[in-house]
Amino acid sequence: MCALKIAYHPIYKHPLPEGHRFPMEKYDLLPRQLLHEGTSEKSDFFAPGYPDPEHILRTHDHNYYDRLRALDLDAREVRRIGFPLSEELVKRELIIAQGTIMGCEIALQDGIAMNIAGGTHHAYSDKGEAFCMLNDQAIGARYLQHTGAAKRILIVDLDVHQGNGTAEIFAEDSRVFTFSMHGKNNYPFKKEVSDLDIALDDKTEDREYMEILHKTLPKLIERHRPDFIFYLSGVDVIAGDKLGKLGLSMEGCRQRDAFVLETCRNLDIPVQCSMGGGYAKDLRTIIEAHANTYRLAREIYF
Repeated sequence: MCALKIAYHPIYKHPLPEGHRFPMEKYDLLPRQLLHEGTSEKSDFFAPGYPDPEHILRTHDHNYYDRLRALDLDAREVRRIGFPLSEELVKRELIIAQGTIMGCEIALQDGIAMNIAGGTHHAYSDKGEAFCMLNDQAIGARYLQHTGAAKRILIVDLDVHQGNGTAEIFAEDSRVFTFSMHGKNNYPFKKEVSDLDIALDDKTEDREYMEILHKTLPKLIERHRPDFIFYLSGVDVIAGDKLGKLGLSMEGCRQRDAFVLETCRNLDIPVQCSMGGGYAKDLRTIIEAHANTYRLAREIYF
């Protein structure tokens, strides 16, 4: 019997300087929680290595990639990323991208695959931004195009922040449809143009959110007819998130994930899921919200 396969590498939890607001602890605590409660077993996790540079360069500018690897970005570029640049963090980003590439192959076989990290949708083709240096799902999409495994791809980005880097990367590619439903007044304040952007008012709650999603996603799939879906399942849509302004409850976020995953399953469209954001004041809220996505994936698919 198949099991839910999850990309995880110890480098995901690479420590940041004390006081940094990005909650790196979640990358360690989430797999522990999934193992503790029996949602996953150790054999369900796979550790990615480094990707072939050619997979990266189908998405990212050669000059940017070379300077990133050499830690040769200027101070303004590093400030835009928001992380203090280091060799370990660049390695981490590469391994995350490989986890999503491997997840694409697993999803083609099993219907679904997960990445404990990823969802680095603010990375543009030629620059990093907002904790994102390399765009893992864009890299995965280009990989599928290169191998011929998928001809039409849908990226469903439900993080509270618009997937601006993803929108830029695929702006001229009609084979990849980018859909971002996000907070109108959330970062980025100057947004790019996705194939479909739905900007939600502050404090949008469960009912309105789900009504919009129910009306939108099935029609998108019917019109675009994707043979592969990427799902960015950020939980920063939950009310009270430090970096989000929407008003979903924990249950509303769970219903969101259930609808997306059930839709993919019912239509037999492979889906790769990357974690995305989650910055609640209470770390337990972040872990519980993310864990719900994995519980649902196992329940729906296995």
